[in-house]
Amino acid sequence: MLFHLRSRSAHELWLVIVDASASTRRHHALTDAKGLLAQLFDDAYRQRARMALLTASGQSPKWQVQGLKAAKGLTGWLDQLGAGGGTPLLAALSEARHWLVARRKRYPAEQQRLLVITDGRLKAIDGLPLLDCPGLLVDIERGPVRLGRAQALAAGLKIDYRHIDGL
Repeated sequence: MLFHLRSRSAHELWLVIVDASASTRRHHALTDAKGLLAQLFDDAYRQRARMALLTASGQSPKWQVQGLKAAKGLTGWLDQLGAGGGTPLLAALSEARHWLVARRKRYPAEQQRLLVITDGRLKAIDGLPLLDCPGLLVDIERGPVRLGRAQALAAGLKIDYRHIDGL
């Protein structure tokens, strides 16, 4: 045979939501998260996973990438990532839920994974959306006074919890 068909296994989509609010600047939390993201982007590139990347900072969440193959160009975006403004994380989670539902209709065999990177510093976590995919929340809260809200956020989202220091 001249042509070999590639395996038609379902593709993976990695949805990453990054809290880049002003509070993540404290104690180098966002800097440490960037190291984690760089490794994640490299892994996604090698595994040929698709990436969706949503940042939560300022007034509203912003899509950086939506379902594209992971590319080396993501490291350029990562270098530009800064923190500031409020924490529209709940809006980002809601936006992500709507996007995932639409994506599932379009690509029903796709394996979806969620990664949320946050310090958990939200005023309230009422009304969390159900994202309905396996996930991990990485807590980047640092410093002498920790509110510990990220663990409750992970429980509310029904995803696993890890502190960045334990990774």
